Amino acid sequence: MANISMESRMSTTHSNISNSKKDHNQHGAVIEDIEGLIKVYKDGYVERPPIVPNVAAAVGQELNLFCKDVIIDKLSNLWARFYVPKCQGKQLPLLIYFHGGGFCVGSPSWICYHEFISKLASASGCVVMSVNYRLAPEYRLPKAFDDGFNSVMWVKQQATMRSNNDQRWWLNSCNLSKVFLGGDSAGANIAHNVAKQIGASGLINPLTLKGIILVQPFFGGEQRTYSEKYLAQPPNSALSLTVSDVFWRLSLPTGSNRDHQWCNPLVKGATRLEDLRIPPVMVCISEMDILKDRSLEFCNAMRRAGKSVEQVMFMGVGHAFQILHNYQLSQTRTHEMISHIKAFINK
Repeated sequence: MANISMESRMSTTHSNISNSKKDHNQHGAVIEDIEGLIKVYKDGYVERPPIVPNVAAAVGQELNLFCKDVIIDKLSNLWARFYVPKCQGKQLPLLIYFHGGGFCVGSPSWICYHEFISKLASASGCVVMSVNYRLAPEYRLPKAFDDGFNSVMWVKQQATMRSNNDQRWWLNSCNLSKVFLGGDSAGANIAHNVAKQIGASGLINPLTLKGIILVQPFFGGEQRTYSEKYLAQPPNSALSLTVSDVFWRLSLPTGSNRDHQWCNPLVKGATRLEDLRIPPVMVCISEMDILKDRSLEFCNAMRRAGKSVEQVMFMGVGHAFQILHNYQLSQTRTHEMISHIKAFINK
């Protein structure tokens, strides 16, 4: 799985963004390894096998969408893939979406994300902006949060320039009083932290943030939950406890443990949930996901803090089922998830 640019040019990256091909022996021992996804060598070299195909911004006619990639910031390779329903004269909600991948892998152009987001945009009747953010370990947190916040600020900038703007092809389809943040796994973590930053800054006018959609949010902590310790995972599971720990070691600031507030939002010393200025939240939880109990704890804590939380459990499936289709019930549950998201957005 590759850390790609919009041109999908690279399947391996180096911390200094060098494109030179080097003999792996020059990089020393492998110090972190998630089979098929990512290898990190002693000298900092990062290898991401291109296990998932990257696809162009094109969708089938039956989805009735415009789809196009847009550069937000060339220097940081921040870009987004837009999915715009063909509804002439009608303004639609805008969902700013962040993909999963443990902060370390993934892209809006991965075929699995492209297919899911295109179906979501078509079925829910909303414009979706699927954001490509910088990946760890080359860019550890909070870089992904910075990219997420900057993508929202970019939308704000386009909105203030609406009358003289080459982004009108998607902007004119958006009802900017109905903006949502969403994501799955690590992307849900990004959506949560970007929403916190927006609430603290209050700087997104003329945009109005109406809700947050957290799908299987990738949170953690030093103390294991019951589902992390005891929920058996099938061989095709997208997330094991071992893989989760590697992702956190690669993405958190050097020297941090899993009780950093970017990993554990409920840890002592994190921003008090009562103090968060955030809109209603929908949390999608998978019954067979090791993160199930942590998601339930988060929902309960948010409710105790007086926040509006809608909790949806998807039975018989695990982490990222809607992206990887690795469970017998994946297709059925994906349709259910899209229906719940549509209802939440169109309240």
